[in-house]
Amino acid sequence: MPWEKDFDVEHAVDDAMRVFWMKGYEATSISDLVKAMNINKGSLYNAFGNKKALFIKALLKYDRQNRQALLRRLEAMDDPLAAIQALFDAMIKESLGDREYKGCMLVNTAIELPHHASDVQEIVSSAMGDFEGFFARMVRRAQESGQVRDALDADTIAKSLLSQVVGLRVLSRGVFDTRSLEAIRAQALSFTKA
Repeated sequence: MPWEKDFDVEHAVDDAMRVFWMKGYEATSISDLVKAMNINKGSLYNAFGNKKALFIKALLKYDRQNRQALLRRLEAMDDPLAAIQALFDAMIKESLGDREYKGCMLVNTAIELPHHASDVQEIVSSAMGDFEGFFARMVRRAQESGQVRDALDADTIAKSLLSQVVGLRVLSRGVFDTRSLEAIRAQALSFTKA
């Protein structure tokens, strides 16, 4: 008789995502996962194959629900500088409300990247590239509208903004307070005054 799932797969992936997000891939055990997902080990393997496959599902879901959804909303804004500001505002608000200091699952995974297989590396690299692309498009739009000087290099600014996103996400895991996170945001947006 074929194996039948007696649990909601999407809900189980959500539960796994929270564990991976909090602990990281390496530190998360199968026992942690089955406890959080409220399933047995056999069900985990039958439904997802292995820990790595489950991690990839969780990481992709996190990316869709968080980074992709946020960038879609911001890209639709009329004012490109307001979109960049809104991104930093959203990250600060989320970070200050995160009492578990989880940070960003993509950034957390990026920190562990050398220990991951190429498929996970590709997911993270692609997500970071999309972030950088978003910033470059916003800066170019701001240049076209006269909000930012044409002499500034949009690609260089985009790389700088991405590094400030990563820094903010790492430091918000309990190292920096509100004022410090706001200082990172102010520094990120300082190119608008150049």
